[in-house]
Amino acid sequence: MVNIKEAQEWQRLAAMDLNTAEYLKNMKPLPIEIICYHCQQSAEKYLKGYLVFCGMTPPRMHDLDELCKLCLKYSNNFKNIADQCSDLATYGVQPRYPMELILDKEDMQQALDSAKAVKDFVVAIIEEKIAQEQKQAESKTLDE
Repeated sequence: MVNIKEAQEWQRLAAMDLNTAEYLKNMKPLPIEIICYHCQQSAEKYLKGYLVFCGMTPPRMHDLDELCKLCLKYSNNFKNIADQCSDLATYGVQPRYPMELILDKEDMQQALDSAKAVKDFVVAIIEEKIAQEQKQAESKTLDE
């Protein structure tokens, strides 16, 4: 069962995290760890939004590798963003706590690029599925 409205809410929240990460790039000093954290959060919400779209209640977890594997059950194409999910996975926990974490601008840019790739992929796959369902509904109506 497709749940478009709830999936759109997940996408809205995910977009806010990504927009926040972009906004923070202008701060001095540059909060690299927090930017990476928001990138991870954005990807997590896009993946959970896809699961909701497919009718699944998203699990209470932050592991992007596991969330991507769950998404693979609905579309084998998620293997295309598995590397980006893995790149972002460590940023969900480490930056939130005081521990040695050495990140630089290159890491930050990679996190932003990976988060954008996840966003673009998930948005496109949802739009494609919606278009397919609309086409099937129209064709069914014409057959009747």
